[in-house]
Formats: sequence, structure tokens, C-alpha cells
Amino acid sequence: MAKRLIPTLNRVLIEKITAPAKTSAGILLPEKSSKLNSGKVVAVGPGLHDKTGNLIPTAVKEGDTVLLPEYGGTQVKLGEKEFHLYRDEDILGTLHD
Repeated sequence: MAKRLIPTLNRVLIEKITAPAKTSAGILLPEKSSKLNSGKVVAVGPGLHDKTGNLIPTAVKEGDTVLLPEYGGTQVKLGEKEFHLYRDEDILGTLHD
């Protein structure tokens, strides 16, 4: 049975997107050029409450592709997959086609 992690508060569970190590023509790319700081949102927490008790939901939703900071996040391993937990305010933006 696979475990499912549901983040608390304003945390977001991200599966990082790994860039290919070589082009379709077979040219190997240096590690630095293939490193992308983006990921796919797997799960989101409900959000935070402000001082008056109103719920402030997270800015992203499941399935969004997001831009991540170079450092930060907490690495989490569930089964054979690695994920990262970020706070909603640490996510830099969403990526659209």
C-alpha cells in the first residue's frame, strides 16, 4: 500500500521535474545546464488562518507546475519516490505553457 502525505497548514508537497541528461540527438548536457528549479504540485495543505480567523488558502493547487528557489524545502521519501515540502510563500511562481 502506497503512503500518501497530506501537508499541514500552508505547506506544499512537490515532485521535482528532472531535465534530460542528453538531447534527443544524443548530445550529453552538462549537469548545470540540465538543472531546473521547477516541480509539479502533488498535494497542498488547507492554508493558514489570519489574526481574525479567516482562512487564507494556498496560492497553488494540485497539478500546478511551479518555479522553486535554488535552496530550501524539506526532502521527503515516500516509497521509492523523492518529494520536497515547501511553504506556500517560498514558491516563486507558477509556470504555464
